[in-house]
Amino acid sequence: MVSRTEYGIREQPRVGAVAALYRTEQRQGVGHKSRSLPRSSGAPIEEYLVREFLVRTSHKPRPLPAGRWAMTQRWNDLLFAHWPIPAPAIEALLPEWLQADTYQGSAWLGAVPFWLDRIKIRGMPPIPGLRHFPDLNLRTYVRDRMTGSPGFYCFSVDSSNLLAVAAAHAVYHLPYRLAEMRLEPRSDREFAVYSRRRFSRPDVIFKARYRGLGPTHKTAEIHPGTFEYFFSERSCVFSTNRAGEPIRANLHHVPWPLEEAEADIERNDLATAVGITLPDQKPMLHYSRRLAVYVWPAELVRPALATRPVTIAATPT
Repeated sequence: MVSRTEYGIREQPRVGAVAALYRTEQRQGVGHKSRSLPRSSGAPIEEYLVREFLVRTSHKPRPLPAGRWAMTQRWNDLLFAHWPIPAPAIEALLPEWLQADTYQGSAWLGAVPFWLDRIKIRGMPPIPGLRHFPDLNLRTYVRDRMTGSPGFYCFSVDSSNLLAVAAAHAVYHLPYRLAEMRLEPRSDREFAVYSRRRFSRPDVIFKARYRGLGPTHKTAEIHPGTFEYFFSERSCVFSTNRAGEPIRANLHHVPWPLEEAEADIERNDLATAVGITLPDQKPMLHYSRRLAVYVWPAELVRPALATRPVTIAATPT
């Protein structure tokens, strides 16, 4: 069978792990919906599953994360609204171990409202308080100076779920804020979102309506060099722990199913709240219906991580 040496793979994928990932994505309504496990074919089921796995992971530019995932989530009905920002303005707000990643000479600031469901923590039964809730993050795209790994960094994350806010603070050290939030469907692929941060003076409000316009050839085939590739191929989120050390949480998912979008953003205080002035121009807009995401435990960012060998056994199981 094929060996994927570009990922540092030194052994063949475990069929059980591949089958588990395939069936999980089918249950969660993502991936190749038109495909199903073959009932009979000329090739053994094991070869079919390995072939499916290589299709799913062939887009990954770096080795898959080591160890086991800690949590799975499904992200739904996302709006990506992006504005170009001068890189020095972004880097002034970043930890010194991060540098702004640029596209066409600019750093980019994104406001991303969506809602989460199907949250599963490894080794635990479903938690009633974490069934589903809306989320809103203000992010930028970065590389860490030690390994050069691409990821994203959140200036703020608003959520209406108190348990999620507390857990994200404690485990991943993300800048979550409790907010009054609503994300409501208006029609198919059209949504209204409202967020007002609690215990904040002055008020920090985000209010918008948005809708996906359906997939196009441009968004269906995302290649290096495109803006869609620039912001979507980010396999970790960076943060800083309580000791001031750089950390990251690795992510794994299939390629983003992006669509072009339109939005009416009535109010957006997110950038102003962190000291950034948005340019007087319309944002770049994209929509995504849903995506199943695997999240790894937070780990320290060290130069050795850039060359550590990783085997296929480290894939989601």
